[in-house]
Amino acid sequence: MSKAGGAERGSGAGTRRFISGVVEGFYGRPWTMEQRTELFKREQKWGLNTYLYAPKDDYKHRMYWRDLYSAEEAEQLMALISAAKEHDVEFIYAISPGLDITFSNPKEVATLKRKLDQVREFGCRSFSLLFDDIETEMCPADKQAFSSFAHAQVAITNDVYQHLGEPETFLFCPTDYCAAFCTPNVSQSSYLNTVGEKLLPGVDVLWTGPKVVSHHISVESIDEVSSVLRRAPVIWDNIHANDYDPQRLFLGPYKDRPTELIPKLKGVLTNPNCEFYPNFVAIHTLATWCKAPAEGGQRDVEMSDEEQDLCYSPQKALTLALTDWLQEFFNTDHPGGPSRHPARLKKEASDEEPMQTDLGEATYVPGPKENPLYTAEPLTLEDLNLLSELFYLPYEHGATARTMLQELDWLKNHSRAATVQTDKTAEWCSRAQRFDDMCDAVVQMFNRLSNAPNRNILYDLYNYICDIKSGVGLARAYVKTLRGHGQPSDQLMNDDPEPWGFRGGLSGEFQRLLPGHGNRDLFRHPPMTAVYSIRPYCPEDKGEVQRIFREMQRAGEGKASAMTQPELISDGLSAGETSPSSQCGFVLEDENGVCGYALALTDAKPAAAKVQRVISDSVLKDFPSLVTMQLLPRVTDPAPAKRMISSLLSSIRSSGSRGVFCELRQDDRRMVDFYTKLGSFKTIKPAGLPQDVLAMGASL
Repeated sequence: MSKAGGAERGSGAGTRRFISGVVEGFYGRPWTMEQRTELFKREQKWGLNTYLYAPKDDYKHRMYWRDLYSAEEAEQLMALISAAKEHDVEFIYAISPGLDITFSNPKEVATLKRKLDQVREFGCRSFSLLFDDIETEMCPADKQAFSSFAHAQVAITNDVYQHLGEPETFLFCPTDYCAAFCTPNVSQSSYLNTVGEKLLPGVDVLWTGPKVVSHHISVESIDEVSSVLRRAPVIWDNIHANDYDPQRLFLGPYKDRPTELIPKLKGVLTNPNCEFYPNFVAIHTLATWCKAPAEGGQRDVEMSDEEQDLCYSPQKALTLALTDWLQEFFNTDHPGGPSRHPARLKKEASDEEPMQTDLGEATYVPGPKENPLYTAEPLTLEDLNLLSELFYLPYEHGATARTMLQELDWLKNHSRAATVQTDKTAEWCSRAQRFDDMCDAVVQMFNRLSNAPNRNILYDLYNYICDIKSGVGLARAYVKTLRGHGQPSDQLMNDDPEPWGFRGGLSGEFQRLLPGHGNRDLFRHPPMTAVYSIRPYCPEDKGEVQRIFREMQRAGEGKASAMTQPELISDGLSAGETSPSSQCGFVLEDENGVCGYALALTDAKPAAAKVQRVISDSVLKDFPSLVTMQLLPRVTDPAPAKRMISSLLSSIRSSGSRGVFCELRQDDRRMVDFYTKLGSFKTIKPAGLPQDVLAMGASL
């Protein structure tokens, strides 16, 4: 890759500039002008070439997009644009008018052009229109003027693009900016197809991948969306974004995006953590990824089983980033930190020793029976590697974090060996000591970070490292109680604990009251790799539900012919002949699409009459509602299915129903076992039940 500002990639007949850099597009406090200038220096140094200005909390970027910038604001923006140019970084100004713009009103369009003309006068030459995270329902005036939401957005984007003289860089962010938002899918999305067909070819499209925060972005997925958009997308990558969870920070490497993507993309912009200084790793490793194919990658690096990319090793990239970041911690150019490397700092004794001003006085040396001087050892690369593994990535913990969770889980499950002599006692003691050593490493890392000279980095990290230190301390104390080491049990087990004994405040209380809390934790039993999502059923899902129903019927026909399979009351619900009651349907999705469903009728009586099933009034009095659920065999984790049925039962309860029942074919052992293990469903025996059919009911 050539120097920042001139990065090029081969693309068919010629070359094109590959956009690479940072988008400040998160929700929360925007970065300061000084931090952005520091970002430009880093981008230039690391070979990145772009900065997209899109902070959600700049009122005049989004909420008050119509308002022109004041003289003071204009001066700041001009200085920022100038600083970007000085460091060969392309400054792209983004505006988000989608919250309340009337697309069909010429005055609104003129207002938008006036705002962008003002920014152009500041020296900006690259622009972006963002229509992300907005309502998709058009106002009546727009419905009359445009045939669809996509047509409205494309019309105004093309108009503004031409008004600005068709700048070389002009980005468009669609409302359906990831595959998960596309109905029914990417290739068949009428919205995306309209964008691809109608958007002028000089406008590039932003895309986050399969999801808002994508775990993997595959070559195949980019080929698909590129075909629909009729252009290579620019990835707006949220892999390091943390604005959706104030307790998480992401310090792992850029990964799970093969470098084979690079020639298939127009560019990649990372939308990282809200906190500026911890983004060193996210941006540094992205730069390494962007340069990897051009520089031949790290082919001399031994790849792990998870690292199949011959050009790029996430672990190697992380080590390079952490090595450079370590030097930043010793930078004393920032206010608030010690003026020198804190090799040794004396304990303060302010009540007994006044401030010393006599520089000639000998340094205090403790006696043989006195406390030693407090030693603040320097931060190490191992400390930063541990920090990264504790705060890794959205879909995975680092190796040390996984090991600590596994060790704690094992110690808890084999706690009897801690106090009663068994064949595992020696192993338990050894592993408990190992766990304690790992906890101690976290504490030492915290101490060394807390004494690092660069206080700006520390202040961005402090809430997170303080939280993990406390969490590790509680776990450490718990293991000691299992060994019978007295005092810590008082902190953890009594009826009046200190506030740090229960985490999460009101948010934690809400989560613990919700059904199935914890089944989406990254540490699972057994470890899982599939990621599932649950959403309400909509009429467009009818075909997918029918497909799953027929597939599972065919699977059942291997045991019994279709003629001998007993008919269930719920078959009409699954086959689409009967629609579920309002707000009484959910579908389960994985990365391959819909893989399960749960539907209900709050009143089962009409459905029973359709199949000429007589159900006694006494049964309907206790169980008036009907549920049905089915999962494809690839769903091996019961947790998402339990969440889905729990959500469905909650909706039925809200309708005023006092109970539900389901009918199951006795040879459908998978679903029979599922309902049985739920615990809330019990076998019932209504009169007239066909042979080989089992009924189960649950009170609400």
